[in-house]
Amino acid sequence: MINGIVIIDKEAGFTSHDVVAKLRGICGQRKIGHTGTLDPEATGVLPVCLGSATKLCDMLTDRDKEYVAELLLGVETDTQDTTGEVLARRPVEGSESEVRRVCESFVGQYDQVPPMYSALKVNGKKLYELAREGKEVERKARTVVIHELEILDCSLPVVKLRVKCSKGTYIRTLCADIGERLDCGGAMKSLRRTAVGSFRLGEALTLGEVQQRKDAGRLAEIIRPVDSVFEGCPALHIGQEYEVLLENGNAISPSQTAEGMLYEPGCWVRFYRQDESFAGIYAYSSEKRKYMPVKMFLDR
Repeated sequence: MINGIVIIDKEAGFTSHDVVAKLRGICGQRKIGHTGTLDPEATGVLPVCLGSATKLCDMLTDRDKEYVAELLLGVETDTQDTTGEVLARRPVEGSESEVRRVCESFVGQYDQVPPMYSALKVNGKKLYELAREGKEVERKARTVVIHELEILDCSLPVVKLRVKCSKGTYIRTLCADIGERLDCGGAMKSLRRTAVGSFRLGEALTLGEVQQRKDAGRLAEIIRPVDSVFEGCPALHIGQEYEVLLENGNAISPSQTAEGMLYEPGCWVRFYRQDESFAGIYAYSSEKRKYMPVKMFLDR
């Protein structure tokens, strides 16, 4: 079984589930999961976890994201993007400087109401399923963070944006909110995800390129090891006589590590076996005076 992460450059027309299904065929294994959906027409970075790395899926979903999007001003749709039904068209009367000012005013925290066309669930049913039935339900606003917003091009009525944001941010909704604040409406014209955490577009491959690597017997070259996700965390090695503790996911004392190091409480630490194979993430508990397991990756 392959254990690790492959960075896919998702193409338009594929759902995230489509990507997983195709990778199961390419890799010849079922234990594969994605790290957060991208709309079918959106493209770009989609980290996919294989084997023991599927335990990372929920952790990677929490990472900051970066996108390049095109905002079309002067139009409102039911899906908040240009694939939806047009609800209204209005003239774009604001100047370029005003558009820039309003766009940049969204940097920081802001309360965003999730769109009806989304995979969020209400009473066990996905919002987009309700929307397709012509139903609209009340959604609570959620606080999201726009870390960076850069205008790459402003050729009104189209504004090209680079956005770095927190998890849970809907770029479609950001486009609609910008349009609303400009009093002309707005919808997302295109979306390309350029980064998820440390995973960048430059290392991403299309499904066709992954198939080519498989056919050439070079698939292992594009699989990132599980521990690469935690490369910013310090590393410890279990003492040889205590390796069984690690294999069972038990608590470990600093004295039972080869280094004998004590890191501050709560700090994530990578734990390795004597043969340098990665076993899991631990954090020191001052109460128990031991490193406690956070997430184990014991499959070799």
